[in-house]
Amino acid sequence: MKRIANFLFEAGMLKRTPRTGFQFLGSGAESVAEHIFRTVYIGYALGRMTENADTDKLIKMCLFHDLHEARTGDLNYVNKKYVKPDEHKAIDDLSGTLPFGDEIKELILEFLEGKTLEAQLAYDADQLEMILALKEYKDLGNKYADEWLDFAMKRLKTDIARELAETIIETDSSLWWFKDKSDWWVHGSKDKK
Repeated sequence: MKRIANFLFEAGMLKRTPRTGFQFLGSGAESVAEHIFRTVYIGYALGRMTENADTDKLIKMCLFHDLHEARTGDLNYVNKKYVKPDEHKAIDDLSGTLPFGDEIKELILEFLEGKTLEAQLAYDADQLEMILALKEYKDLGNKYADEWLDFAMKRLKTDIARELAETIIETDSSLWWFKDKSDWWVHGSKDKK
């Protein structure tokens, strides 16, 4: 049980590990845990929309794809020009202490290898999470987000992800909650329950 407790504390580090690329964008900030959270939802959606995808495996892959960053930190594209983390050692060290560590290690390595349908969809979920964040920043006026969006779009591997990304780009990020522009926004609910 001590090893499981340690694993859960380590996973908690992801809440305090910043995604470092946004410092170059000039706006936005999120933790690795926040990134993983939405990536899992995207992976689920992609899995449900893709014939023959193992959605459960895909969700697990999305959940664990950046777990090693609790040990290595998040390196953005500028950092990666100069620093190469030993991801495999971090994965070995964290998985080696757990009774279910082999499964986690296999999922992360499959993701990094990128050859299976689930790995490609998980990779695209990872990229789509950034595309969603960039679109949100663009909608809030960040003029640099467009250029970043172009690069992120080019990294997508599957047709379903490219189709979803195009829809994301065309959709106002606030419409999910602010579509109804009725008088409700002025007067609030008149329902007196």
